[in-house]
Amino acid sequence: MKLQFKTLLMLVLMVLAAWVAHASRPTELMAKTRGNPKLEAIVPANFGTWRQLQMSAGQVINPQQTELLNSLYSQILTRTYVNDQGSMVMLSIAYGENQSDGLALHIPDVCYPAQGFKVNGSGNTLLSTKHGNIPVRRLQTELGQRKEPLTYWTTIGNQAVQGGTARKLEQLRYGFRGQIPDGLIFRVSSINSNTPMAYELQAQFISELLDAIQPPQRQFLSGLL
Repeated sequence: MKLQFKTLLMLVLMVLAAWVAHASRPTELMAKTRGNPKLEAIVPANFGTWRQLQMSAGQVINPQQTELLNSLYSQILTRTYVNDQGSMVMLSIAYGENQSDGLALHIPDVCYPAQGFKVNGSGNTLLSTKHGNIPVRRLQTELGQRKEPLTYWTTIGNQAVQGGTARKLEQLRYGFRGQIPDGLIFRVSSINSNTPMAYELQAQFISELLDAIQPPQRQFLSGLL
């Protein structure tokens, strides 16, 4: 009799847990509250000391991964900029409306090696701007004679996060409010064998870009107001 009661209790608890999990599943897409932001419109073609080159020099995605990336992202913006001194920076922003468990951001640590690049070094740091600090990750990549240091960060909702655990916690935070967050990867890179100089150039580019856009767009791209 006791065994039957325990079995029944376990069954009831399992059904209750399944019901709670289903009832608390987030259903509201945060992207719908943003008013359908367009990367092409948010990021200016010219700002500060930078102007867009009409012919982009940067390859952003591996064609073999196109189907995967199209399932992850609703928009991908790719541009190459040059400044007054002739220095070039390649920009890539990949935005996904749905950052649920099954649709995670595809970070450069994965996609660069998939394109044949070697990653010779990596590290996390804080990138300082007048609007605040952004937690970024930097990679030193190489493909043949091409040296391409890069700086990137990821956002979940309105927060820049660093690392898979932080991304998951931010997803859960939105989930408890019934929201499915959006997210993006913001990446800049330079073809430059002088890695410190490349990172300095990229920091300058990022700062000038964030200065040139309005607070809502700045928060959308970087988590900073």
